Amino acid sequence: MSRRVCASILHRAASCTLTLSNPTCPLKYSHFVEAPCCWPQAAYQCNYSSWGPCRSDQWGLAGEQSGTWSQSKRLRSTRQDIDFMLSGVQINAFLRSNEQSVSVPEFDGRGLCAVRKFESNHLAANTPNEDRRTAATCLQSKGMLFGVFDGHGGWACAQAVSERLLFYAAVAMMSKQNLEELEKCMEHGRAVPPILQWYKHHADFNNRECASLYIDHLRVFWQELLDREELNEGMSPAEALEWSFKRLDADISLEAQVPLYNDLMKSTAIQVAFSGCTACVAHISTDGIHVANSGDSRAVLGVLEEDGSWSALPLSLDHNTQNRAEVERIKAQHPPSERGTVVTDDRLLGVLMPLRGFGDVRFKWSLELQQSILASLESGVDLDSLNLYQYTPPNYLTPPYLDVAPEVTHHKLRPQDRFLILATDGLWDELGNEEAVRLVGEHLSGIHLQAPVSPSERQMKLGQMHKLLLERQTRGCPALDPNAATHLIRHALGTGEYGELSQERLATMLTLPEDLARMYRDDITATVVYLNSDLARP
Repeated sequence: MSRRVCASILHRAASCTLTLSNPTCPLKYSHFVEAPCCWPQAAYQCNYSSWGPCRSDQWGLAGEQSGTWSQSKRLRSTRQDIDFMLSGVQINAFLRSNEQSVSVPEFDGRGLCAVRKFESNHLAANTPNEDRRTAATCLQSKGMLFGVFDGHGGWACAQAVSERLLFYAAVAMMSKQNLEELEKCMEHGRAVPPILQWYKHHADFNNRECASLYIDHLRVFWQELLDREELNEGMSPAEALEWSFKRLDADISLEAQVPLYNDLMKSTAIQVAFSGCTACVAHISTDGIHVANSGDSRAVLGVLEEDGSWSALPLSLDHNTQNRAEVERIKAQHPPSERGTVVTDDRLLGVLMPLRGFGDVRFKWSLELQQSILASLESGVDLDSLNLYQYTPPNYLTPPYLDVAPEVTHHKLRPQDRFLILATDGLWDELGNEEAVRLVGEHLSGIHLQAPVSPSERQMKLGQMHKLLLERQTRGCPALDPNAATHLIRHALGTGEYGELSQERLATMLTLPEDLARMYRDDITATVVYLNSDLARP
């Protein structure tokens, strides 16, 4: 963002004294579907810019100002000439309120673990936050699963997928013997052996109202796996990830079409199906890293080179219009007459930015099916929250235009592979792969390498040399955050003209009024997974 834009934001920002009302709480663990329940009270807010500019806040603020507060305690701008001041302590509290750091035992009783620890954080721009994150250890198979999910058209789909997808992947990797044990426990009403050990932040929540529906469909999935004789030892991670993406999306579509137990469950199923989300999930074990990606979130590996420098190795491809092969893939699925309308203005049908994803049945179902489902909703369903879903994308002629099928990659662990960054596009909009890896690598090692001054740099004029010196000085500054994910978010939003951290810019970006925030930044979610590279097989 230019200084002029930054100054204009400062000019509009509201004056207030901010205090954090949410203290740091300890990490919580849970098995199967046990997790704290605290559904946000706000209705699904949907807007169609990708879909739309909204903003979330997950902590309370108290203050005095001349503007007005929204229900989410965010300040809405009401006048132009207002000054404000946000202290370093308040900035830190802002950035760190959702951070998480978990150390993982090297030996968990079943085998060696390829993960040493992970650090995660997210920062909202929408109201409510449309990003989600998950992390869990597979208890009936080997390895750990990590995921980031970027919702659009509301948070409903991202929330459901973040709760369910890892279960589907873990079940697909289970042996037939373990699946039979699960089924026997369900048949006889006994306690079911835990499938996953979740690593939850205290602000994470699960939808208990739909837990029974989710378990029923997960059970149908494992019953079908039991009927497949060739899967005695379970699927490989690559197969399991691909199957779990496709099967969960099919279940989301089905749940929106069939009668359910009550109006709340039906309304939730409709909102999950008509909103959407991208997903980037990594399975990490001593056999390597498998990444499944659908949409424009990204997985990037941090590699330590022999000379001590850091390099980035992407393990996923973005599914958006910057990926020309992806655009051609979609155009090839439709008649030649639609080549000019399938992708317009860098969006699918001129509306949707990611070109793969969960939900979004408005880009998958026929118009007749969409109209039939919406018309059949009973009076108990909140139709006001579904008004937007009756919008039809332009040139909607030969659906489906969207699918969830992930691209799955495999990378064998090497001693030089030190960490994996999983993040939603809110981070990658601000940082490139190499810059993100350098930030985490130098944060990890505490060493800031500077390249020698090149012959061309020696010919610089005084002003250019001054800029170069400022940039080199900035790279040697110590990190302010113990958590690497927070470190990434701080630099994504607060980096100034010379690569320095600008507290003024960071304060501006963090205190944008609710009606402006989404215009300048997106929800950001980042997870940094540190690898136990000593276990890398030669």
